[in-house]
Amino acid sequence: MTTKTVHMAVYNTFADWEVGHATAHINRPLWHREPGNWRVVTVGLSAEPVVSAGGMRVVPDVVLSELSPADSAMLILPGADTWESGELKAFAEKAGEFLAAGVPVAAICGATFGLASAGLLDARPHTSNDPNYLGFSGYSGGEHYVTEPAVRDGDLITATGTRPVDFAREIFARLDVYEPHILEAWYRLYGENDPAGFYALAEYEESRA
Repeated sequence: MTTKTVHMAVYNTFADWEVGHATAHINRPLWHREPGNWRVVTVGLSAEPVVSAGGMRVVPDVVLSELSPADSAMLILPGADTWESGELKAFAEKAGEFLAAGVPVAAICGATFGLASAGLLDARPHTSNDPNYLGFSGYSGGEHYVTEPAVRDGDLITATGTRPVDFAREIFARLDVYEPHILEAWYRLYGENDPAGFYALAEYEESRA
């Protein structure tokens, strides 16, 4: 079995809570369609440690300049205080390379601003924190804005920063990490706080024991 790698960008002030559900459950094989087939690798502008918004110190596994879409199943971009300033432009450029190569990109909160600034949302259905927020990027894709917590359009996933569970669900669906009924149960548990989701997952786990 070939392990598939999902790359998650890390930079100072990255919003750790926005990607926690996605990365934790990609790395956790418990309910996966193919257990042990996935891993998350962090990617930074350099090899120097960064500190998340929550104060977690992270040492990037790989450097952005060395990352090729051919080596990845997806690039995940969390929000950060520095997207609006243009400091993370290199990550938006890399996202463009991924999309051009047909490799998925998932961006949430401030990262959607970065993609908008790079022109990557001009012709694609997308969402963000607010349409006016993206308008400050100067992009021309306002007519494609969708008022939903998370939007998946082919290889592009975008989400508002307040709905990390919806963001994760779209990531799992695009990567085909779970069987459809398991993904539904996962969302019922984590997105809707419905105990029925827990019991469905527990039953599935027991059936595979």
